[in-house]
Amino acid sequence: MTLALNLYSHGVDPGLHFENMPEVVEQYEEATRMKVYERQPYGGKLVFAAFSGSHQDAIAKGMKWREESDCGRWSVPYLLIDPKDIGREYEGDVIRINSQSGKGGIGYLLEQKFGLDLPKKMREDFGYRVKSVSDHQHKELMPEEIKDIFVKEYVNLETALGTSDYHFQHNGSFHVALALTVRGERRDVVGEGNGRLDAVNDALQKNLGISYSNLTYTEHALEVGSKSQAVSYIGITAPGGTVYWGCGIHNDIINSSIKALFSAVNRMNDAEHLF
Repeated sequence: MTLALNLYSHGVDPGLHFENMPEVVEQYEEATRMKVYERQPYGGKLVFAAFSGSHQDAIAKGMKWREESDCGRWSVPYLLIDPKDIGREYEGDVIRINSQSGKGGIGYLLEQKFGLDLPKKMREDFGYRVKSVSDHQHKELMPEEIKDIFVKEYVNLETALGTSDYHFQHNGSFHVALALTVRGERRDVVGEGNGRLDAVNDALQKNLGISYSNLTYTEHALEVGSKSQAVSYIGITAPGGTVYWGCGIHNDIINSSIKALFSAVNRMNDAEHLF
């Protein structure tokens, strides 16, 4: 089998079919009562697995290059053949997440499996969180577990600060009237800016007595699951220099961006207890 697949990887068709390697392995183990070890070439469960952050980053960049270049030949670092040729999957069989993993592999998994394309700096921030959970639990994390960590830590957060309603007016600049809830107490506040998000940002800083800078904002459509949803990512820099990230997901892009800002401010407050 190894010889046949080596021939295949060099462009020589041996006339054998291994399109579903997991099934071949299962039948072999059942018939012989012998185990195919995890790192056995081609057949082992971990033969394609990359846990190292540097390996994952190289594979993720290679996969992205192939997508952008429409490459006719298989050429991805650390992967001799296309895992799909023998019935394996990238998400479960190649990019495996544990305490050794890096931001590249974690970001690639979120993007490919769930459509979440995190900004580069946010990937780094989230990567530390995922590795911390994996290290604490002493185990590999499955894709759904990684998504759950992201949602719990970054998405649509209203821990201390929330909003029940807001209205905008545009008279040269944007004005917003916000109904905030601050630790369960309602506050009606206003703000002004050169855009809707800027007006909300102004209202929060003026009325909560907080300060942050370097607001960075990116957005994209959620292409996995519901195409009608928008995803926004916001990073803010606290006075001490720490950057806090938040994510908002909603079917309206304005709501999505506001939820991302509230998530970032809540994460900053949870860490620094500002209000």
